[in-house]
Amino acid sequence: MRSKSPSRAGLLGSESVIVWLNGTHGAGKTTTSGLVQQLIPDSRVFDAEKVGETLMDVTPGLPATNNFQHWPPWRPLVVETARHILEYTGGTLVMPMTVLVEQYWREISAGLARHSIPVRHFVLHADQDTLRARIEGDTVLGPSTFRLAYLEPYAEAARTWLHSEAEVIDTTRLTPDQAAEQIACAVDK
Repeated sequence: MRSKSPSRAGLLGSESVIVWLNGTHGAGKTTTSGLVQQLIPDSRVFDAEKVGETLMDVTPGLPATNNFQHWPPWRPLVVETARHILEYTGGTLVMPMTVLVEQYWREISAGLARHSIPVRHFVLHADQDTLRARIEGDTVLGPSTFRLAYLEPYAEAARTWLHSEAEVIDTTRLTPDQAAEQIACAVDK
């Protein structure tokens, strides 16, 4: 078990930051987050999907939904989990997580701001044809109607609010390594 560093115990260091990688399925968030973590010293990856998976394990179950982000506890639990991780470790937390509902993003970003946690918000973007081809050709997860169903909500969010709220990295013609390099360079500025 890793011991808590006395210099960081209970404190968010001035260098603590969240690098949030948003975007729909097929944009490359998971792959890119691991590569970003390798490029930014003292960084870790935290997939907030795990918070949703924990809520899905509550028995008897929570009210039925097609997206755990609709459960009100998910947003503050993501904020508090990220805050506690950063208080414990300091450094940079790379968070690959799709958030397409503007109200949910506002709740999360306001919660992090209340704890004085800076967020660098990036959207990994690709055109619809590229996203569809990536999802349909995925050799790890396989083709997924669930993932394809998010293409239109992503396009709507991108058009109405998401792209104006974040730094957009167009991954249509980038490798994951190139996307990670762009993000790491932007964070370093």
